[in-house]
Amino acid sequence: MLDDFMMRATLAGLGVACAAAPLGSFVVWRRMAYFGDATAHAAVLGVALSLALQISVFAGAMAVALVMALAVTLLTGRGYAMDTLLGVLAHSALAFGLVAVSFLSGIRIDLMAYLFGDILAVSTGDLAVIWGGAALVVGLIGWRWSGLLTSTLNEDLAHASGIDPKREKLILTLALAITVAVAIKVVGVLLIAAMLIIPAAAARPLSRTPEGMAFAAAALGAGAAVIGLRAAYMFDTPAGPTIVCVAALFFVATSLLGSVSRAG
Repeated sequence: MLDDFMMRATLAGLGVACAAAPLGSFVVWRRMAYFGDATAHAAVLGVALSLALQISVFAGAMAVALVMALAVTLLTGRGYAMDTLLGVLAHSALAFGLVAVSFLSGIRIDLMAYLFGDILAVSTGDLAVIWGGAALVVGLIGWRWSGLLTSTLNEDLAHASGIDPKREKLILTLALAITVAVAIKVVGVLLIAAMLIIPAAAARPLSRTPEGMAFAAAALGAGAAVIGLRAAYMFDTPAGPTIVCVAALFFVATSLLGSVSRAG
């Protein structure tokens, strides 16, 4: 079954959707869209370092994404607004990563595959990494769901409940770094944030509870992956961007449905 490249691609898309859905919900609730984008941009530097050191791309991307996320968390509030800090670090890391790639002599690298993804080239080993990372993210979010949700709603309430908001944000940061690392092969650096945000945003008008939104985001993300892959195969379009386009259409559809429901 796994010898069929479309089957492997579909399983990879479903794995990324499962990882991105619950995390994307928190990104939307906390208004951390740019934070996710910046972490994804930093992954290019991780790819370059992993190729230079001949280690796993997953390990290199996750390490740099985690360092980036921790740096932003630690530096926020020290004289710079978060959006300014994110802009500086994100674009600097992306630029350094692209420059570092140009110095990799003797190593063939398809930069477009890392920027926009190459889901059709996913191997069985990549699938193991993607689903292992997805299971880790889902387990981490599930384990800390109550604490994450409480600290997202109100930090004072979290303190009163004995929950440390900084610890919960650190857990969210770790989950974000893992998701970026597993998604880089599927949708690429430039589209990772889209898969985090768009399914979760599309699920919002359909949901009455936080748990319902996370499950709806997973369903929409999975649907976007399956339909996007089918459309890419039929119309010979890039798979990663096509998946994101389908997710965007889901967002438009649920937004219109939500507007009609409110008007009624």
